[in-house]
Amino acid sequence: MELLDVDKLIEEFESMTKDAGNVQRQTLKKILEENGCAEYLQNLGLNGRTDPESFKACVPLVTHNDLQPYIQRIVDGSSSPILTGKPITTISLSSGTTQGKPKFVPFNDELMETTLQIYRTSYAFRTREFPIENGKALQLIYSSKQSKTKGGLIAGTATTNVFRNSQFKNTMKAMQSQCCSPDEVIFGHDFHQSLYCHLLCGLIFREEIQFISSTFSHSIVHAFRTFEQVWEELCADIREGVLTSRITFPSVRSAMAKLLKPNPELADLIHKKCLGLNNWYGLIPELFPNVKYIYGIMTGSMEPYLKKLRHYARDLPLISADYGSSEGWIGANVNPNVPPELATYVVLPDIGYFEFIPLKENVEEAKPVGLSEVKVGEEYEVIITSFAGLYRYRLGDVVKVTGFHNLSPELKFICRRNLMLTINIDKNTEKDLQLAVEAASKLNTEEKLEVLDFSSHVDLSTNPGHYVIFWEISGEVREEVLEECCNCLDRSFVDAGYVSSRKINAIGPLELRVVQRGTFQKILNHYVGLGAALSQFKTPRCVGSTNNEVLQILCNNVVKSYFSTAF
Repeated sequence: MELLDVDKLIEEFESMTKDAGNVQRQTLKKILEENGCAEYLQNLGLNGRTDPESFKACVPLVTHNDLQPYIQRIVDGSSSPILTGKPITTISLSSGTTQGKPKFVPFNDELMETTLQIYRTSYAFRTREFPIENGKALQLIYSSKQSKTKGGLIAGTATTNVFRNSQFKNTMKAMQSQCCSPDEVIFGHDFHQSLYCHLLCGLIFREEIQFISSTFSHSIVHAFRTFEQVWEELCADIREGVLTSRITFPSVRSAMAKLLKPNPELADLIHKKCLGLNNWYGLIPELFPNVKYIYGIMTGSMEPYLKKLRHYARDLPLISADYGSSEGWIGANVNPNVPPELATYVVLPDIGYFEFIPLKENVEEAKPVGLSEVKVGEEYEVIITSFAGLYRYRLGDVVKVTGFHNLSPELKFICRRNLMLTINIDKNTEKDLQLAVEAASKLNTEEKLEVLDFSSHVDLSTNPGHYVIFWEISGEVREEVLEECCNCLDRSFVDAGYVSSRKINAIGPLELRVVQRGTFQKILNHYVGLGAALSQFKTPRCVGSTNNEVLQILCNNVVKSYFSTAF
């Protein structure tokens, strides 16, 4: 396996970003030529034109809802060219939700190729700053099961579709980034067992581990919090050369048996190192002396985990991974020595066609601008046109342009436009909260009572963090009914990221807090007191920690509290 030529990759990236405007035109032309025969584009009357002006004139801006009927037909097995010229054979389940169901997003070879291109690009810049030797990586990656849709397509989360692709492993080898764990661990059916084995493999190959990574920084923190609980058991396995009975899957046991040999010296060394640590500070460099950096998505909703990650990492560099979504990739982190809080992403002009809606103006009226027309310091909503059948698709992300790398913009991720509840990989919007409250409040109708108003809060003061839902009810409700309401709320968040996080307790049980009558009136009074117009007042549906006064009003008026037992 040939290693990647880092200098050549950087050179190609530099020349492409110097000609970003032209590359964008060529990329759009390529997307439209490859997919011009698709029913969706045929119906819009492009008639073979591939220039940006005709494209913008004929093709409307869309959200997932607009494309849902087309995607559903693909999912159901229609083989005619609907969104793409070539048939779609794989579907990604996005963690975002629409109307209470996980979103289906097309996934194809072209999207896989852009994924690997992003990986290679950021790897090149990372390796220039932090050269790694030909060792292994402790990759805390987990693949959920792929399933078949009604129409026979393969469906899985976007990361699963990537990890299970044959090209993924070859690229990792070329990037000197081979996972130290066998496939049976990555594709194991039990998250807890896979995590334990990842840690064990890391310790077995501790001298060879060059970096530690996961999709999200939350998973890295979660892994080392788990290590604190199981380190003595891991040492015992290494000492005896026998795997703990907690690992029950035969395929995982036999894969691990090939790696695990009695090694009392290594067990003693790890034991001594763990006992020598003060509150686990600097755990990672102690366990893995040759690690050069820690890598994963660390921006957006991952920022709260940086403090704990730094505690484990001591002075090891933390590098935030690239910027993308289930729908497609956008930019690579080419400044790896910048702390994650300041991370920016340079748009790769050949992986899709990008437009940006300025957020200074009224969004409904604002005209999208092209890649070269964005202004430094301004905030925009991202629109992508991809090789996988999404045309002028509103991603819902808000980004800020912090500068340019040659002629391609550098973006800082600000937030999801309509995202409210998120702890790690879960993404729940106001709509999702509303649907959950509607479902649960139906249980009150037999009592002839209603939920007068509601709000929510992400409580990160507990470990793990959990969702808190505040309800004001029109009268007294029986305890058992409210307990069931609490469970119903928890079950009603059907976002894939939330459900999987709840199952492994990466998110704690949902809490329902009932507030006394008049509480939401006090919130209204508070806003009006600050000068808000009564006619424009909206109950804040999610109250962040920064909105301290409103959070105090809610917390000071709680009369009853319930924790879910749904998972």
